[in-house]
Amino acid sequence: MAFDKKKVTKATKILLEGLGLSHDAEELMETPSRVAEYWMERVSGYDIDLKIELKVLPGIIDPCPIILENIPFASTCEHHLATFAGIATIGYIPGKGGTVGLSKLVRILHGFANRLQLQERMTKQIAEAIETHLSPRAWGIRLVATHACMAHRGVKTINVPVTTTITGGEWTENPPIAFQ
Repeated sequence: MAFDKKKVTKATKILLEGLGLSHDAEELMETPSRVAEYWMERVSGYDIDLKIELKVLPGIIDPCPIILENIPFASTCEHHLATFAGIATIGYIPGKGGTVGLSKLVRILHGFANRLQLQERMTKQIAEAIETHLSPRAWGIRLVATHACMAHRGVKTINVPVTTTITGGEWTENPPIAFQ
């Protein structure tokens, strides 16, 4: 993805002006540049290469369930450009596709989180990436997050967790407790 820091900086200056603030004020002079740096990180997930991230470990590993729980993440709602953040549980039983390093599952989560996103879509994207690249016997993804757009506008209700879950393969009918 081509990130244009100059355009983001300029847009932030226009936003500040639109809010009735001067981007030349001492306390706001560096804000446009800081905002551009922030957004460069927030949308870095578009450059993730799933083939590299989900590279299978060498050798044969007995296929036991692998479940990572309470992985923190933060993303940005595509509707309001507001954050949503929470924890993820990602798991699978290796199949013919093999096993990946544990950190790779976290990298996939962060790769999809670092995009303009919807929690529902992100859950599905992670599941599809694991299913497609690892061909596991079973897989599950569970995201639990709170959304700033819900807390700060509209109904203005804070700390309401939203849960999205997808399971597949052998876990479709009877998933482990981590995905219930």
